[in-house]
Formats: sequence, structure tokens, C-alpha cells
Amino acid sequence: MNVTVFGATGAIGRLLVQLILDDGHQVTALVRSPDKLAFTHPRLTIVTGQLSDRDAIQQAVTGANAVISALGPSLKRSATGTQLADGTRTVVDVMREQKVSRLIGLATPSLADPRDKPHWKHKVLPVMARLMFPDALAELKGMTEAVTSSDLDYTIARITNPTNKPATGRIRSGFLGHDKVGSAMSRADIAAFLVSQLTDTRYQRAMPAISN
Repeated sequence: MNVTVFGATGAIGRLLVQLILDDGHQVTALVRSPDKLAFTHPRLTIVTGQLSDRDAIQQAVTGANAVISALGPSLKRSATGTQLADGTRTVVDVMREQKVSRLIGLATPSLADPRDKPHWKHKVLPVMARLMFPDALAELKGMTEAVTSSDLDYTIARITNPTNKPATGRIRSGFLGHDKVGSAMSRADIAAFLVSQLTDTRYQRAMPAISN
């Protein structure tokens, strides 16, 4: 399988690329700074560019069977703009042009899935995000809407509290108010869940919440 990865130099993205390669797939990663990826591999192709560079996105997506995005907004209060939301819209447009339908990405329970039942996270997390990280929340909403309003075959995993603990292999997933999903989750297990969605069809066009 040929998998295109966005956000490959982030904490989750680096783990994600390694897991995909370990599974024997080909990876194409769009990165601004190749040195930040910190490793090379014969099945890894690096495209240097930014999300504002449509040509670079086209180069990265061409020939892909699936796209995984580990992109997430900055939590710095000084961060402004809609670079990630705009870039995600471009990714979606290019995927449709290239007839690549499978997109796997990340969000948080600040955004609800229609399958959720009423839950405290729906009330508390959006309020906290608006107060503490308003620009990040706006970016996250824009990124998610770009995907969910498209006709792509998407899975967006909602995470609450990523940690740097070792992988446990214990992953809970489901919808708030229905399933027993907690908050904390190691980044290694988040990456493993995203990779598993390359072949798992349970959450097509859905936004499951996940945790350890």
C-alpha cells in the first residue's frame, strides 16, 4: 500500500511513519524540514513543501492508496491564522482530483460525532478550548469540516490527553455516551490506531473517540 502522511515530523507523526514502514508499506511524507524526520528508509519518499504549496501536495498524494494526517493546531496563544484549515481543504481537493478516497486524521472530543450521546466532554472541552486556545479550536473546526463535508471515506480519531508513555496495545474506541472511552492515551498507541484504520472498516465516515 502507498500511504501519504502529513504531519510526519510531529511527535505522533514520526511514530506513525515508522509503524507504516514496519508494516511493509510505502510512505510519502510532505514535510517543511526533512531534517526533523530524523531517519531515512528505502520505502520512504520525502516531499519538501508546505500546506500552502498545492503542487507539493499533488506530488505527495499522486499514486497514494490512503492519506493519514497527524496534523494538529498549535496550542501557543500567539498562534494565529488558518493555515491548517486552508491546507486541509487543499489536501481534500487534491485527493478528489487524484481519486484517492481514504483519509485518516485526528481531532478532539471538543467536536461531536452524530453517534455520540450527551456527555460531559461536549460541555466542558469546548468551553475550555474557547477560553484557552480559541485559535486552535477554530483551526480544528475548519480542518474537520473540510473533511466531513466532503465525499471522502474518512476516519477522524478524537483524542483528549496524549502522553509520551510507552505503547500499551490496549486501545478503547467508540462514541461518547455509548462506549467506555477514557481520556489519556500514549502517542504510540494513537499512531497504532491510525495505522490500523488502513484496513479496519468499522469507523468509515465516523469520528470515534479513542483512549487507552
